[in-house]
Amino acid sequence: MTSLAHQLRRLALPQSDPNLLTRSEVASLLFDPKDAVSMDRSTFYALGCTGLEELMGIEPAFLEFQDTLFSRASLTLERSVQSKEVNEKLDAGISLFLARLSPYFLLKPAHKCLEWLVHRFHVQLYNADALLRCSLPFHDTNVFVRVLQLLHIRDAAARWGWLLGPQKAGVPLSRGALVAHCYSDLSFMDFICSLVTGSVQAYSGRSGSCSQLRVIFSFYASTIVSALGAVEKVSDAIISKLLPFVHKGLKSSLTDYKAATLMIVCQLAVKVTMEASLVDILAAHVAKSLLGEPVLAKEGLGCLVVLLQNQKEGSAGPRASVSLSSVPALASTLQAMAAAHDVAPLLRYLLPHLIHAAFTCRSGETQKDQLAVLEAVLKSVPLTNGLDRTVARWILDGYLRQTELSADDSSAFDRRLLPLVRLFESRYCAALDGVLAGHVTADGEKRLYHQFLSLSVSSGKHQVHTVHTVYTRYTHSTHISLDKTFLKDAVMERLKDDVPEVVSAVLLDVLDPDDVVLSLLSLLHRADLSVAESWLPVLTEAVRLLSDPRLGKGDAELLQKAGWRLLPLLVITSSAELRFASCVARCSVVCRHPLTQNWAQGDAPVAFKRTISHGALIPMWCFVLRQLEQLALSVERQRGPGLRARASFPVLTQTLLLGLGGLSETQHLLTAQRVYALLEAPLMEVIGAAAAQVRPVTIKVLYTIIPVSPGDVWWNPEKLDTNTCCYLGLTCRLFSVIIRGAGEGPASGSFRDLMKLLIKVHLCEPPMLFRFLCVLWGYGSNHGDQLDVKVGAVLQTRALYVGGAVLSAQPSTMLEQLAAADSPVVPSLLCCLTSPVREVRRAALGTLSSLSGAGASPFRPITERLLKNSEEIIADPSYLSQALGVLQEESVKAKRLRSSLQQLLQSAGTPGCPSYSACSLLRALSHANGPAVLSELLPVLDRLLEQSGPDTPSLLRSEAQLMHLVLGKYNEASAPLLAENQNCLDLFVRALRNSTQPHPDIPSCQIIALEQMTKPFFSALGGEAVQQKLLSAMLDVLLESRSPLVTDTVRSVFKGMAVDGQLVANELAPPEKPKVSVTVQQSRRSRMTGGAVSWQRVTLILELLQHKKKLKRAQTLVPVLFALLARSLDPCPADHTNMEYTKQLLLGCLLNVCHRLSPAGGAVDLLDEDKFSVELVVQCIRASDVPQTHHHALLLLGAAAAIFPEKVLLNIMPIFTFMGANIMRLDDAYSFRVIDQTVQMVIPALIQAHQLSDGTSSSHVVAVVTRILHVFADALPHVPDHRRLPILSQLVTTLGPARFLWVLMLLLFKLHATQTATSTSEKDAALERDVDFWVSLCCEFKVSEQLSSLISILLFLLKLPDDKHDGETPPPIGPQRASLLNEEVEELIFSLEAHSSKELRHFQFLSVSFMAQLLGSAGFIGKVADGADAVDESLQQRLLEEILRYIHAVARRAEDNADKPTAKFWRVLLNKAYEVLDKVNSLLPTDTFITVMRGLMGNELASVRRKAMELLNNKLQHRTQWEDRQVTVLLQLTGDLLSIVGKSSGEVMEREAEHAINRQTALYSLKLLCRSFGSAHQEAFVPVLQRAVDIAAAPEEEKNVTGSALLCIAEVVGALKALAIPHLPRLMPAVLNTLTDRKELLTNEIYLLSAVTALQRVTETLPHFISPYLQDTTSQVRCPSLSTRLASLRSTLATRLPPRVLLPTVTRCYGSMVRQLGALMSILKEHITHMEKDQLSFHQSELTSFFLCALDFRAEHCQGDLQKTSEVEGHVIDCLLSMVMKLSEVTFRPLFFKLLDWSKLGRERLLTFCRLSDVFADRLKGLFVLFAGNLVTGFVDLLRQTNGSKTDESLFDSKVKTNQLLRFVLDCLFKIFMFDTQKFVSRERGDALMSPLVDQLENTVGGDQVYQQLVTQHLVPCVGQFSVALADESQWKTLNYQILLKTRHPDSKVRFSSLLMLMELASKLKENYMVLLPETIPFLAELMEDDCEEVEQQVQKVVQEMEKILGEPLQSYF
Repeated sequence: MTSLAHQLRRLALPQSDPNLLTRSEVASLLFDPKDAVSMDRSTFYALGCTGLEELMGIEPAFLEFQDTLFSRASLTLERSVQSKEVNEKLDAGISLFLARLSPYFLLKPAHKCLEWLVHRFHVQLYNADALLRCSLPFHDTNVFVRVLQLLHIRDAAARWGWLLGPQKAGVPLSRGALVAHCYSDLSFMDFICSLVTGSVQAYSGRSGSCSQLRVIFSFYASTIVSALGAVEKVSDAIISKLLPFVHKGLKSSLTDYKAATLMIVCQLAVKVTMEASLVDILAAHVAKSLLGEPVLAKEGLGCLVVLLQNQKEGSAGPRASVSLSSVPALASTLQAMAAAHDVAPLLRYLLPHLIHAAFTCRSGETQKDQLAVLEAVLKSVPLTNGLDRTVARWILDGYLRQTELSADDSSAFDRRLLPLVRLFESRYCAALDGVLAGHVTADGEKRLYHQFLSLSVSSGKHQVHTVHTVYTRYTHSTHISLDKTFLKDAVMERLKDDVPEVVSAVLLDVLDPDDVVLSLLSLLHRADLSVAESWLPVLTEAVRLLSDPRLGKGDAELLQKAGWRLLPLLVITSSAELRFASCVARCSVVCRHPLTQNWAQGDAPVAFKRTISHGALIPMWCFVLRQLEQLALSVERQRGPGLRARASFPVLTQTLLLGLGGLSETQHLLTAQRVYALLEAPLMEVIGAAAAQVRPVTIKVLYTIIPVSPGDVWWNPEKLDTNTCCYLGLTCRLFSVIIRGAGEGPASGSFRDLMKLLIKVHLCEPPMLFRFLCVLWGYGSNHGDQLDVKVGAVLQTRALYVGGAVLSAQPSTMLEQLAAADSPVVPSLLCCLTSPVREVRRAALGTLSSLSGAGASPFRPITERLLKNSEEIIADPSYLSQALGVLQEESVKAKRLRSSLQQLLQSAGTPGCPSYSACSLLRALSHANGPAVLSELLPVLDRLLEQSGPDTPSLLRSEAQLMHLVLGKYNEASAPLLAENQNCLDLFVRALRNSTQPHPDIPSCQIIALEQMTKPFFSALGGEAVQQKLLSAMLDVLLESRSPLVTDTVRSVFKGMAVDGQLVANELAPPEKPKVSVTVQQSRRSRMTGGAVSWQRVTLILELLQHKKKLKRAQTLVPVLFALLARSLDPCPADHTNMEYTKQLLLGCLLNVCHRLSPAGGAVDLLDEDKFSVELVVQCIRASDVPQTHHHALLLLGAAAAIFPEKVLLNIMPIFTFMGANIMRLDDAYSFRVIDQTVQMVIPALIQAHQLSDGTSSSHVVAVVTRILHVFADALPHVPDHRRLPILSQLVTTLGPARFLWVLMLLLFKLHATQTATSTSEKDAALERDVDFWVSLCCEFKVSEQLSSLISILLFLLKLPDDKHDGETPPPIGPQRASLLNEEVEELIFSLEAHSSKELRHFQFLSVSFMAQLLGSAGFIGKVADGADAVDESLQQRLLEEILRYIHAVARRAEDNADKPTAKFWRVLLNKAYEVLDKVNSLLPTDTFITVMRGLMGNELASVRRKAMELLNNKLQHRTQWEDRQVTVLLQLTGDLLSIVGKSSGEVMEREAEHAINRQTALYSLKLLCRSFGSAHQEAFVPVLQRAVDIAAAPEEEKNVTGSALLCIAEVVGALKALAIPHLPRLMPAVLNTLTDRKELLTNEIYLLSAVTALQRVTETLPHFISPYLQDTTSQVRCPSLSTRLASLRSTLATRLPPRVLLPTVTRCYGSMVRQLGALMSILKEHITHMEKDQLSFHQSELTSFFLCALDFRAEHCQGDLQKTSEVEGHVIDCLLSMVMKLSEVTFRPLFFKLLDWSKLGRERLLTFCRLSDVFADRLKGLFVLFAGNLVTGFVDLLRQTNGSKTDESLFDSKVKTNQLLRFVLDCLFKIFMFDTQKFVSRERGDALMSPLVDQLENTVGGDQVYQQLVTQHLVPCVGQFSVALADESQWKTLNYQILLKTRHPDSKVRFSSLLMLMELASKLKENYMVLLPETIPFLAELMEDDCEEVEQQVQKVVQEMEKILGEPLQSYF
């Protein structure tokens, strides 16, 4: 693009955009641009106003735009015609609106408003920046893409050109691209930053935090931070760009804006090291921003930490510290940050400034504030990594610098500083001591140093002394100025000291007992007398202080809490504690405590003795519950690892147990549970160690717990009350711990004693013990946790072993009692045998074996059998269920065993049995099935069903599982019980109807009952009545249920059952009602009788039947289904059901029945034909408008056609007529499938039913099929395009493509032939579309089937007459036509009576054209190429015969109708037939093709022979590989072709021109044969060469035939090679003679090309044998008019012939071709180019002689034509130059001198030599300078001789030659000077050349134009380059002066030319010309006043150019 175009583009205004004037598209955000054109402005306005109203509801700030941008006046505003002020105001309003809209950009109302702005104000053109500013924060959304596509971005160089990629691709802008452009384009970074400031300004008038701008701030922060992170180096430009916006952000009152700015500052600090001043400014601004924004305190301080951490230390000044000290909650914020981050960088910066301010500030308030901040920081924030020592050093140094304070000021200063020092030394004492110890004081600092030491009270060396001193000052505080509070805190702090003496010093007297109680108690518990007895006086003093009467000031609660804390101190663990315990006991707090208050009245030592001996406190009163809680808390505190804690724990615990006696039962049990919770952890800890300290407590617990008896045989936790569960759970937990301790560690004996005690106290009776053990045995499988106990496999195993041990010690009577029928022992043990844990099963078997002594047990048969298989049970947990299943099978014959199993089932069904145990038993009995098992469990099911009612509490999880297990017993084995036991059936039906689901993860019993109705179960039911009842109940469930799970289950169950059809029929129709009604009248009467099943129930049953496979006696459903179908066709008014769906279901069920009864599609005996009402199906089709109903009906008819073909045949045509009119027009896959199935089912059945004995169909059926095809063909235009091909292909496939495809194709042809179109273009388009469809249809079938169809079409066409008979009119088409049985198939396909002659011809042409199209289509050729369908050769032969027959018939008809108007039609049809033949031949196998072609070549018709040869030529051209036998046969064709080439006189009837064409074709065929096989079979083509030479040599032959013969000769010679040598004597003259006839060659281009081709091929093939003809051959290339045609021939002669042959020939041809030397020189030049160096050296002398001769052309053959002479001479020089370029310097030198000598012998030669020298200088460049020294003298003479101003004698007669010579000399000198690198122009040569060259300025020979051209183009450049080559300042002056002298020449042209030369000299010498300037100026000054205006103007130009060249003004010289 030009710069002007760029300027115009920049100046272009949006209103000049041509898109605004075009209405083909309109820019739109919400609509398609093409659709938006049709919408009016009011629509967009209403849309925008709606969006604005919605936005105002969200943000009131949009209200102001209601009267501006969205006012009624804006409808008529056109901004392109408004003034600048109006547009600026409008732009401001739009920018403000878009800025406020940006946060809501993703909302739909915003899109509506933008749509209005785009449509009315064209914001995408006028306000593109504002629009992007609004949408850019949402760059990763699709809405941004839509906005981006609205913009008009012209090219990539524009501001937004980088968005061209996302705009064109239509994809969101990626974050990576945005960030990359941000840091690469600073203007875009400024755009993003100003976007934020603009948004803030837009909402500046609004109150609040502007939370809507959060998305803008987030985009701002993420983009800038990412850009800073991505850029490799942050430049100063980026920092300077960001700093103003950072300053604005830190000053902003918006929290989010400030937070985003802080993130940017952090990123800058991390990315780049900034200057100290910039860091100071940033730190000061950040610190200042925290003053008014406490919300961002943590973020701001974190920013400062990052800034100070990454920048140089000391960069930040004191300004930031001043602001930081005023930040509220600074210390707490730093403390929170220090917990997770390192804040040391900030502390290192802040603390020195705070310390300095604390020491230097003199104003009271300010110093107080600074000290407060410093103290808060030191108190809250930890100083790490040596910072504590650094701060100590800063404090000490600051204090020591206070040397100028007075005494009063120093005292006040110490008072202010004292808290700070105290705080620091309390936290960092070691650091302060280290700094103090290591400090070396000067003489002047000692006083201050000691004063500072006096401030520190925790010096390790003087702590005691300090305490005494402080206490003394405290007691005499009236005489000192120290604060009492400070002294008090200092003394209290010493209570935490680790040195007893210090603590003792503190306790000299009480300070304030109320405040030190907690500290004293902490001290008492902290000190350990057993380790250091030195603490005893201290602790005694502490107890004394606690006994002070002022303690607590009467606070009883505080005293009681202190008493509880002192109780553990009374426990004595060593002798050293005896005195201390005595002191504690006498303490008033202990004496007043309720637990020890009696001690004060008795003998304390006796109490101590009891304490030591018994280790327990003896309570003298009964605790209330609240005090027990306090005691329990005290016990919980004694859980430490210390000796006192371990000793006091059992003491206090026993004390707690003694208080349980007075509680009620519930409180007693709950408290006991808590006591055990306290004991459980210590008990678990002491297992494996001595348990002496816990055992007494445990014994006390066992005695204390009140026993509670459950009172039932089965202890069922699911039914026990709360107290019992609590007692039982506590007992289980005690048992668990004791049994564990009894089996492990050295304390096992103690735990065994405890176990005995537990059994003795609580489980004294064996039945009670085993009931308890049964609970433990089975509780692990309980899903609930009523006892709050976890019974694992280990506890279960231990309980089993305990039970086994106890059983082994029981007498037989007790064993029988425990193994009785009502005992839970044996069932519980059987439950344990189902455990997945091997050890549990092993222990259970051991326990069970202990019961073997109970001989009268009803379970003995079971236990005996199980004990025999104990190893299997232990190894496999599932073996128990298998064993019990075997026992159940054996129980049929064993009564005792049966009784035992019955008793086991009764135990499981006992109401007292826990449901989880019953579940375990039933799982163990999972293989035990049968009526007996189910009958025993029926009460359980009845009870559970009663409990699962809607009004009863929900079942437990175990109860729900038990119900499922019981329902699982309804299986195939127990199914007969349902028929025998009505209760069993009723319970199952109840379960079916019970939909209650107690637990979400457990299915309802309804689902379980349904799942039990399997195929075996249903089949095993007793009778049809039970099956009918269950089926009815299941259908009722389906009808009533609303649960999808139940519905799916019912469907799945019904699908799996084997149901009798009669049962389903009974459900569809009542048995007592008539079920069969095959006519409409009967169905109406049946419906009117009432009692019919509801349509809803019928629909559900029919839906179930849709996919039902296991259906017995399906034929029983047919009458009922047809009755329902009849009922649906005439519904009563009360039915509101959608009958169409019901009809479809009925039809589908009937179809399924048909498929089930006749899977293969044959006749069925079970189905009565009379009951199958086809009429009802047809009536469904006619009465319904729903396509799906049609589909179902047609599918049913298709199935019926296979069963009852005769019945369906009567209705076949109405069915297909209906299909053609309705179904085929529907565009859905289901309709296509229906047609497919109907065609497949109906038509084959009809054809097979009427098949004759020979396999063919009767004419009646063929006629029917033809009519069906006719229906499909007629309906085809209405069928959707993509459905046509599948429908017809399936139709033909079903009928048989070989028999009926041709019929369909002809019908389609007829349909097209009879169509009418309005225009020719429509006809062509319809024809192209139809032909493509016909081809696609045929290609769906095999090749053999397609060929058979083509044969049938040809046979049909042969039967058609030429034309209709004149005068006959077609009969009417309608009912008067003959019936279907009497119609002929031909008449059905194409009736001559019903169609006109034109339609007949069109029909024939379409048929033949289609055959040609089909045979040439890609699909057909691909099928043939695949070879998957092997085609019989006889079929191919027959097709060829038929097409030839048809061609013959058409040719005959063409001859017959030659004089009629239809002659053209028959000729065109004949050509089409030939095309079909061509296509057939191209598809024939090669062998067959060759045979057929040979036969056709002998045909008597010339056209047939020519067609055969053309087919052969086509085959030879497109095939490259041939088999040997095929090649042999093809070579035999040469004889037939030569006979055609021969001129036969017998063909009198044929025209000569046609015969000539055949001869040419034959020659072309021979050429192709030779090209393909000539090189391998040369002998076969020798006769061909002879015949072709004969033709070429015959002068009377037609030139076209001769041309073909020449081409054939060229091909044959190339193939025969050496065999063609004998024929050269006849061949070459013949070819050369053809080239002599110029007139014929120029008029016949083919003839010319043929002759040249033949000559070139002979030359290429036999270059060594054409020397006799070489001169004539070379002479033929001389004609200029043939030069382009003969270029390749010349190249062949030049490259293929050796020099010894070619060079003499060239020399000989020179004389004859002297006027056409260009062609000859081109041959020689190319030949020299290809010559080797040795060959060139060998022939150099010969070539030199030739060139010397050729260069004399100007002297000998000029004849005045200088232009022609120059052209010829140029060819010679070019040729010579090609030889020179291959010579070396050694070989070129003699040649050059020889040429130089040659040039001296004539003036014409001199001209030629100068030209030659110029060419040599141009090509040889610097090399030619080596030889140029010999030319200087000659050139000087020539310059003088040609200068007309110096001599009167002319060198030549012609001035033109003189000028040519002069130009050649000047150009040659110019090149010599230019390529001179060897100082060629010496001083002598320069002096010799200078004057002749300058004098040429005066040479005006030849006229003004010649003079001007000579000077400007030759002389001036030559002199300029000459000056460069001189390189001598003195010679420059001479040259310059001689040129200046020419400026005074009287001729103005000379003066003008001298100025040109002077300017050239200055441009070449450049700054070197400065030395020549002084002498030049006077001459130029003279010329400025020259008389010639042109010279005067030229002087000015020269001066200007010199000023540019020299670089300084020249006016000062004038």
